[in-house]
Amino acid sequence: MNQSTKHISAHAFKQLRQESADKLRIVDLRTHSEVNTERLEDCAHYPVQDLKASELKIYLQQQNHEPTQPIYLLCASGQRAVQAANQLQEELESQLVIIDGGLNALKQLGMSVTKGDITIISLERQVRITSGALVVLGVLSGLLVHPWFYALSAFVGGGLVFAGATNSCGMAMILIRMPWNTQTGTS
Repeated sequence: MNQSTKHISAHAFKQLRQESADKLRIVDLRTHSEVNTERLEDCAHYPVQDLKASELKIYLQQQNHEPTQPIYLLCASGQRAVQAANQLQEELESQLVIIDGGLNALKQLGMSVTKGDITIISLERQVRITSGALVVLGVLSGLLVHPWFYALSAFVGGGLVFAGATNSCGMAMILIRMPWNTQTGTS
């Protein structure tokens, strides 16, 4: 239905946003807690784990969105934007544009974000903390309890290799559904 997905660098997006007289249609794909911690103003919020093309279409119609206008996909680093683009590509008529580097890259360029009332650890950091904790637990349990527990560390290591090779992280998909990441808050 739509053209191929495009990418835009964080620098080019920042310039486009500053120079654009029209309001850009930006969809923030991060979790509720991440958005409640900090956000870019004037973004529609549709967490990637709950994203439904039908709901996004209704929102776009309500906003009088023209199919000729691109939809910019934003997440923390760009990975969830790629996932969302793959999911939405055949469902929407508008050009989908992934903001490379996501909000992290925009902040590094000095783009202002609105801070929320709560602070939550980003999903990427949650994955690193959980992975590291499971590796340490596997090694210590293997050393102190039974050598079979070393398999836990090997399993996590294999999962990290798979995540790096496929750009798809099973642990992130589990963590994204945890209660602290699904609370909507008031922001």
